Amino acid sequence: MRTQLVVNDMSCGHCEKAIYNAINALEGVTHVEVTLKTKTVDVEHDLTPDALINAIEAAGYEEIEVIS
Repeated sequence: MRTQLVVNDMSCGHCEKAIYNAINALEGVTHVEVTLKTKTVDVEHDLTPDALINAIEAAGYEEIEVIS
């Protein structure tokens, strides 16, 4: 499954790396691409979107929406 999220409170390279690491650490994730310029996170996985959101929230981000 592919899910794309927007993390509106991602604002710097550190944020980009923290979100990448949080998602990449999840079992069931096969590919992660985090793009600071568009504030998007593209994930190939076999998890629920809620699991992805929970991982990003645990990394300290709150303004997250699933766009596809």
